[in-house]
Amino acid sequence: MVWESVLEKFKELFGSEGEIGVYFAPGRVNMIGEHTDYNGGHVFPCALTIGTYGVARKRDDKKLRFYSMNFEQLGVLESSVENLKPEKEADWTNYPKGVMWAFGEKGMKVEQGMDLVLFGNIPNGSGLSSSASVEVLTGFILRDMFGFDVTNQDLALIGQYSENKFNGVNCGIMDQFAIAMGKAGHAIFLDTATLQYEYAPIKLENAKIVISCSNKKRGLGDSKYNERRSECESALAQMKEVIDIASLGDLTEEQFEQHKDAIKDELCRKRAKHAVYENQRTVKAVEALKNNDVALFGKLMNESHVSLRDDYEVTGIELDTLVEEAWKVDGVIGSRMTGAGFGGCTVSIVKDASVDTFIREVGAAYEKKIGYAADFYVVEIGDGPVKLA
Repeated sequence: MVWESVLEKFKELFGSEGEIGVYFAPGRVNMIGEHTDYNGGHVFPCALTIGTYGVARKRDDKKLRFYSMNFEQLGVLESSVENLKPEKEADWTNYPKGVMWAFGEKGMKVEQGMDLVLFGNIPNGSGLSSSASVEVLTGFILRDMFGFDVTNQDLALIGQYSENKFNGVNCGIMDQFAIAMGKAGHAIFLDTATLQYEYAPIKLENAKIVISCSNKKRGLGDSKYNERRSECESALAQMKEVIDIASLGDLTEEQFEQHKDAIKDELCRKRAKHAVYENQRTVKAVEALKNNDVALFGKLMNESHVSLRDDYEVTGIELDTLVEEAWKVDGVIGSRMTGAGFGGCTVSIVKDASVDTFIREVGAAYEKKIGYAADFYVVEIGDGPVKLA
């Protein structure tokens, strides 16, 4: 069991006395609905069975001692629950500290320190939400340790708040929501404007979800994520002058085509087009799944990638290579980039009989073109956060 080795590491570093808790929060993959979550649209993510393990113990003083088995070279990082503020960009402890700070901002002050050891089996910087996984995990641990009266949905909102206000990344709600609210075998059809959601079963007859990790590292804060967000805000402001909407997610494709000339800047118009069409694709994709039409779902995934490549321009050569090579393999039902883009991962639905061929052929073509290898994960859809021991 993975968690047992994390517990062992904790005891080695911090001793075995006192009440020690063992926890897990998943990573997530978004099946379709990309860059719609901050545009008031729909998303369709699911939690994975890979994620972040945490072993924690409350302290009697204000001290925080953090250790990550993914960044062992950094050793034990110490700080205090008082005067929490973000340190230099590379420091992963900004994520748990940000959540502690956010609890305080919401009137639930963390008065005592803790010892915490983390291990994630999500590839770092892959776009499978390792940061949101750490945020939800931290919130879940704080609730358990301090008895804070918050729901899993509150944990998602607190995680998003901490990422926006403490870490300075203008992310939408999708990642934290998918992780906090995950349900095995289901994706979450979430309206990000209202937080109305429903669980939709993912029934893939004789097919698997395969995640291809480009191994191109990216940092959200320094990517063009915030730039895309402001381009959409400009487009929305101009659209509002001609049609009564609260967000781009309110528009149908027909309404967008009718009023798009209100957006003067051609680049902003392309960004808005993606937001509108991707939202409608997501609605259609969930309907397709309900009708057991996995082929249509796959076609919509492919269209999503083309839009992210051409209109939103967030793919890049690594993700485009993974997807274009996937499309060549017999038995691939659909393939697209997932996550913020500029590196990270693709998600593909692949027939069981073709999974080995897919990994071999896409892997070889990618390494030949890009110069280093991609990693492949055949994943299952899992539950939200849990206390393991």
